[in-house]
Amino acid sequence: MIFRQFHLGCLSLYSYLIGDETTGRAVVVDPQRDVGLYLDAAARENLHIERIIETHVHADFVSGHLELAALTGAAISYGDRAVTGFTMDPLAHAQRLVLGDVALEVRHTPGHTPESISVVIWDSPDADEPWGVLTGDTLFVGDVGRPDLAASAGSTADGLARDLYRSLHSQLLTLPDATRVYPAHGAGSACGKHLSEAGESTVGEQRATNYALAPMSEHEFVLAVMEGQAAAPGYFARTVDTNRSVHQLFVGDSPVPSMGLVEVLAAVADGAVLLDTRDATAFASGHYRGSVNVGLDGRFAEYAAAVAAPGVPIVLIGEPGTEIEAMTRLGRVGLDTVIGRLPDIGAVLGERPDLASTAPRLDAPELADWLDHAPLLQLVDVRSPAERDARAIDGARGLPLSDLARRLGELNPALPTVVYCAGGYRSSIAASFLRAHGFSLVADLLGGYDAWARSDHVAFRSPSRRQPA
Repeated sequence: MIFRQFHLGCLSLYSYLIGDETTGRAVVVDPQRDVGLYLDAAARENLHIERIIETHVHADFVSGHLELAALTGAAISYGDRAVTGFTMDPLAHAQRLVLGDVALEVRHTPGHTPESISVVIWDSPDADEPWGVLTGDTLFVGDVGRPDLAASAGSTADGLARDLYRSLHSQLLTLPDATRVYPAHGAGSACGKHLSEAGESTVGEQRATNYALAPMSEHEFVLAVMEGQAAAPGYFARTVDTNRSVHQLFVGDSPVPSMGLVEVLAAVADGAVLLDTRDATAFASGHYRGSVNVGLDGRFAEYAAAVAAPGVPIVLIGEPGTEIEAMTRLGRVGLDTVIGRLPDIGAVLGERPDLASTAPRLDAPELADWLDHAPLLQLVDVRSPAERDARAIDGARGLPLSDLARRLGELNPALPTVVYCAGGYRSSIAASFLRAHGFSLVADLLGGYDAWARSDHVAFRSPSRRQPA
């Protein structure tokens, strides 16, 4: 057996190539959209990719099944409860796919979504026990898939949570303890709440350590799994629609056209978004007025999808040579509307200072002073609810970055505003987004709550300032 795990850290995604060296037949499971890494790996191992298996319809990224099928002629497969707008070869429960000595057994494991499946791997025809199992978003290392993302007509979060309980206990926990567990996501994914950074485990280890697999009733499981789930990022629903449908294919490594200032001005007038991918410090020191800062050094695609509307043209501003990486990462979440890049932002702003702006950033003592002397200050915490529940600055309004675009009306653009997150990455995004949408004075907290908690000023905030999130 040839088994390869691929980790895409910026989306916390694991995908897989499984092949039989005797026959050269192979499958890819849960591919990312830029599929060159699977083609390269298959070529190195003399494998032919004949099937792409999706463990479910993904919400957090646009999958590469259409791209990989177009390049290899491979069949696309989901569990037979999936509905897609393209031709696919559905997989029935208990169906076996024989690649040679290697065989794959499909198990329907609904719960995260109605169509979710897991794939049990047998590495030889005479094996007494399975070698491993690809669990998709049904079972993670340290967690299980959240059941609320696919709640819609015909499905409820409660019903899916009960399906998940039964799937875990009747399909996955019945596997031998030594069976290797390979999930579709790791720490950082919004598809669960306690995911480990580990990329693999065993059924036995998860049985012993995973909170959701502890002995409990179905009702207790539903309560445990649903508690503390963060709001789903707003782009998830449209990504699900994209993954179900025929859509334009991603073309990797294509050049991003350079645009002159006159072209950029025209694009902005027509509604284009200026996306500045530099780090927050460089952005704060000088940027194109009205641009939104989402740094490439963080979870760029996920947060860009939170602040860039689908279908809206995007003009990139960034360090030279980073534009292809930025466009690729945007494409992974379905933002395919990059129309060009503005080169040499420093020169442009030097020639046109009327287009330039800086971003105020406060350290902890400065924020303490603002809080004491600006009674109308809006203090906005853009972290997740779980982060805020653990610790927060008194008086802060909770508004997760993933909700900011659709809840913008809850804030007053005329009031001075300070935004903070955990370390400063998300707050720069949020502050720049607010300024781009007409907020008159917006600063963010350098170092985020972590810096605030380390400062002497945290003790000076009165609990009476605390407002409900």
